[in-house]
Amino acid sequence: MHDLVITGGTVYDGFGGPGIEADVAIDAGRITRIGAGLGPARERIDAAGLAVAPGFIDPHTHSDAVPLLAEAQPFKLFQGVTTEILGNCGYSCAPTTPENRDAMAAEMGTAYPTFGDYLDAIEAAGPSNHVAALVGHNTLRSAVAGFDRALSAEQLEAMCALADDAFAAGAVGWSTGLEYTPGAFADSAELIALARVARRWGGTYATHLRSESEGLLESVDEAIRVARAAGTRLQVSHCKASGPAVHGWAGEVLARITAARLAGVDVIGDLYPYAACSTGLVAVLPTEAAEGGEARLRERLSDPAERARLRAVAEHPSEYTGAGLWREIRPQDLTVTQHADPVAVGRSLAEIASERDAWEVLCELVLADPVSAVVLHTMREDDIETFMANPLIAIGSDSDTPEGLVHPRTYGTFPRFLGRYVREQDVLGLGEAIRRVTSMAAAQFGLAERGWLGPGAAADVCVFDPDTIGHAGAYERPDIRPTGVRWVLLEGAVAIRDGEFTGGRRGRVLRAGGRRAEGRG
Repeated sequence: MHDLVITGGTVYDGFGGPGIEADVAIDAGRITRIGAGLGPARERIDAAGLAVAPGFIDPHTHSDAVPLLAEAQPFKLFQGVTTEILGNCGYSCAPTTPENRDAMAAEMGTAYPTFGDYLDAIEAAGPSNHVAALVGHNTLRSAVAGFDRALSAEQLEAMCALADDAFAAGAVGWSTGLEYTPGAFADSAELIALARVARRWGGTYATHLRSESEGLLESVDEAIRVARAAGTRLQVSHCKASGPAVHGWAGEVLARITAARLAGVDVIGDLYPYAACSTGLVAVLPTEAAEGGEARLRERLSDPAERARLRAVAEHPSEYTGAGLWREIRPQDLTVTQHADPVAVGRSLAEIASERDAWEVLCELVLADPVSAVVLHTMREDDIETFMANPLIAIGSDSDTPEGLVHPRTYGTFPRFLGRYVREQDVLGLGEAIRRVTSMAAAQFGLAERGWLGPGAAADVCVFDPDTIGHAGAYERPDIRPTGVRWVLLEGAVAIRDGEFTGGRRGRVLRAGGRRAEGRG
């Protein structure tokens, strides 16, 4: 007798093909058979009229502290997501030293001395869904050099040793956030040195590019050079063409990624299905504003002459990389989502500034709360669809901690993709869409047991209604529960039953093998 059989659904294996009418048998947390007449089971799920797919894998999240929250957090399970990749955009909760621990805790919500300590803490708390983690370059660099621009040879060696320890503890890769400090101060040689450490462990390189606007194409080229020089897999995070100056450039980005694959670089990208991004308010300023850490940032923004100098860099940069996001937006495009002053939350920079100078008000807002967050409306719909239609682009949410006024991608990325772009706009077919949210990311991050349905696979399963899946959340009210996700299984255990969370913390920490993978890429 099987533990569980899912009957009568249309089964998608996760590899991009059409669905087949079949039943799915699960035993001891694994898929054991797919077919007809599978015999008796202790529990049966009627999936007639529904799609049966691998549990979705979110390759780009900022849920780093979410498993450590007091209550279980089912916001990803409601979307059909069974596995998240943490540690993106160069930020991870470990490793830290006394010099950077407070700064990382302020940025991440928590911080740990070693990467193993961090993964152990998640394991002890019990995540609501499975998680795997990257080690962040910003965290590594600040651990050895603070927020200074300069990095000595000895500090680079120390940073590589910390990265090596993180891979030994189970990191599945590493990430950069090259629009943020201190990562923005790194040159390509520094990145290649770290990428070669990752290569020894078979780890993936995920990058928030140095520029997603006027320096976009050069930044894509740099990421490819780093991956090629180290022989690593490359994930280009949240692909976008941000700001009016580069609207329409999606095709050029994709041409570079495609050419790199043809030349032997294992590169793909991901994106979220929204025309607005979300980031820290300080990212609107040139990166040099935050050089030296928060104290130096406050000094600069308190000096009228420095504000004027930074404005000149932002508006008339000699190089587009490092110039910040000011050129990509108009004041009405920026909405404050998190700030120490609750009066600012939910309002645009234009509304807050009123008749005052928007740059001056921006500096005041950062000065009042250097870790505040914003939503920026900087993208164009045709670029989103161009990226999405390409077979080298997966779906990743770039989600935040589910608290307060966050970007709706936190609560609705995957249902929105399958509802709006697959069912309603037919940007791609359902079988291929399921590949983009399952096996594609699993392969890139070495999660061999997940992202597909077949005998031997981990029984992470999403059963959803293709006719109703979607998300009605908006920027003004993001935290609306998605529709259409009926059942979610974590290694055979029911986490979502007929649309409702069953409670508990059934996820696992998915660690990389913990040994060097010489000869693997």
